[in-house]
Amino acid sequence: MSFYTGQHRYYCGIDLHARTMYLCILDQEHGTIVLHRNLRCEPELFLGAIAPYRHDLVVGVECIFCWYWLADLCTAEDIPFVLGHALYMKAIHGGKAKNDKIDAHKIAVLLRGGAFPTAYVYPRGMRATRDLLRRRLLFVRRRSELFVHIRIVFHQLNLPAPPDRLRESRNRVGLLEAIPDPVVRANVEADLALAERLDQIIRSLERTIGRQAKIDDPETFELLQTIPGVGHILALTLLYELHHIARFPRVQDFLSYARLVKSQKASAGKVTGTSGAKIGNAHLKWAYSEAAVLFLQKNPRGQRLISRLRSKHGKGKALSILAARIGRTSYYMLRRSTAFDMERFFMN
Repeated sequence: MSFYTGQHRYYCGIDLHARTMYLCILDQEHGTIVLHRNLRCEPELFLGAIAPYRHDLVVGVECIFCWYWLADLCTAEDIPFVLGHALYMKAIHGGKAKNDKIDAHKIAVLLRGGAFPTAYVYPRGMRATRDLLRRRLLFVRRRSELFVHIRIVFHQLNLPAPPDRLRESRNRVGLLEAIPDPVVRANVEADLALAERLDQIIRSLERTIGRQAKIDDPETFELLQTIPGVGHILALTLLYELHHIARFPRVQDFLSYARLVKSQKASAGKVTGTSGAKIGNAHLKWAYSEAAVLFLQKNPRGQRLISRLRSKHGKGKALSILAARIGRTSYYMLRRSTAFDMERFFMN
């Protein structure tokens, strides 16, 4: 957890919503409230409200779905902007009373006191492509749900199981003819029609994202694909979820952000368990977990390594250790701009 400790004359806390925003501005010297106002989410109204204080002002907002426009506005106007980590900002949610006015004041107080937990403000340049990549993942999961339903129908009718890898269109040929009931056949036909449309959308999105990656950061995109098991899609996911590896000063920070290590809970010298399982980037966790499984394919040295880890830690934890090891390796690869080195990977 990191906190914003910048010093300013004024601190603006905003309780932001889709259509409205509640502003609270405190002065630095005494913490006096100099502005408390509810506004519509319009740039002109916001800039007008903060105009008397913007010469030395910082703006803080809790991370919610609609922060993009405000962050971009503050960047364009050269106003310091800080994004609050929603899971860490428990001070906002722990009070007896809660409303927009109270929340805005608490955000401003946290900013002024140096206790405002920060989240990463993903810059505008690559943000749209990252969001498009996440949308693609949603469509892939929706398509998988359709295939699961088709398999369920075949089990209900006690028919031979459909082929594996239904995401490949050639494996869907003849599915409808195997279903005798015309009504059930219509059910599966609807699934197949929707899956076919999702195929087209997913392929189109992949082409668009791939072209953009070669513009945004082609060197990192190529370096990531030198890791065994990391193909086109995993490299895109790592590229856009990481943004720039330089934002992680230590490898420990990176592994924690990617959910590849667990945080320890201890009190009075006694370890009581782990915490923070939901804090970090779920997409990076998924990508490195997939990479760990694919890393083992046609890789005898990797298979011997996972065998040793499995005998000591069990199957699930062994894969987690391998994923963390790949994550650590990729961190140093990107920091040093070097390709994956299999010999160095197995040195330790």
